[in-house]
Order: sequence, then C-alpha cells, then structure tokens
Amino acid sequence: MIEKPTKEKITEVALQLFEQNGYHAVTVDKIVKLSGTSKGTFYHYFKSKDELLYSVHDYFITYVLDKATEAYEKWHTPTERLYAIIKSFVMMFDMYRPHVTVFYQESLYLAPEYFQEIKKKRDKYKEMMFKVVKEGIDLGEFRKELPVPITSMAIFGMINWTYKWYKTEGDYSISEIADIYADFVLHSMLTKDALLTYEHLLKNDNL
Repeated sequence: MIEKPTKEKITEVALQLFEQNGYHAVTVDKIVKLSGTSKGTFYHYFKSKDELLYSVHDYFITYVLDKATEAYEKWHTPTERLYAIIKSFVMMFDMYRPHVTVFYQESLYLAPEYFQEIKKKRDKYKEMMFKVVKEGIDLGEFRKELPVPITSMAIFGMINWTYKWYKTEGDYSISEIADIYADFVLHSMLTKDALLTYEHLLKNDNL
C-alpha cells in the first residue's frame, strides 16, 4: 500500500477529529499523535491550527466552485446548467463528507482574514447560482414570477441541509438523492414549454 503524503495524512486526521469533536476540542498534540507525525512536521505544513481549518474550508469551497464553473461552461442552456450544478453540489456530500460537516459547523471559528477569503468564494458561488436563475428567467425557461434571490437561496437551503441527515447506508444513494433534488427544483421552476423541452432531465436521464 502506498503511504499517503504527510500533509494529506495530517489533514485527514484533523478532519476526522474536527468532525467528531468540534474545532475547539481538538489540539495540535492530538492531531500529531493520531497522524503519527510531530509538532515540527505539523508546523512545517501549517503555521497554526487556524491555517489548517482554513485549508479544509478552502479545499471544499474551491471544489464546489470549480464544479459549478465546469457545469456552466460545459452546458449551453440555463436548465442544463442548473441541473448539472445541483447534481454536482449534492454528490459532494458523499465524496467529501468530513469536509462538508466541518465547513458548515466550524466556519465561525475561522480567523477573520481566513473567513474573508472563504466568504469571497462563497459569494462567487452564490453569484453563479443567481446568474443561472436570472438567465433562465430572461430566456423564458424559468417562471418569470420567481424572484432570483429567493429562488436561489431556497435551492441552497434545501441542499445544504443534506449533510445533517444523509447516511451512506440509507434507502437512497447520493446519486438518487441528487436526481430527486434536480427533479424537484426543475418541476418547480420550469415554464410549461420548458417542461416539455427538458422532459428527458425530469426522467432522471443522464446529461
């Protein structure tokens, strides 16, 4: 078995500890002990526990933002873009579960300078969702009576809470849950004509 790089090993152990115990209950001593490293090694990669928490947040939000950007650039209509963004957003709850939990539960403990950096990326993600929804309304694919901010934040709110209840051993796989969310959102937002145009997505076919 190939041994994981030291920085990755430290980060994975810290993630598990943060997820289980909360950020403040975890010490650098505990991280280095369980990762089989040393304080010298820890501080070689991270100048503080604060920076480690920031790196976890940055890794996660960068991934989510990159996947949304990829979906926007790959597809050509607002409906296809929204479908792909929702699917990628939901899938990460399984792919990066510890990151997700730490991101949502421990973000208040980010040092001010780190918090601002993460906020910039969160705002970019929010702006992309607003953009897709507005484009869908402007092009007549989404119902024009739906306010862009409320609709966008409703999508975020519904999906964000998944980390609280999703279980890998549950009755539905994360892929099935992603399909359900996408189906639910599109049925709520599409105009009558667009419902016919994008019927293949509503049947949960793959893009």
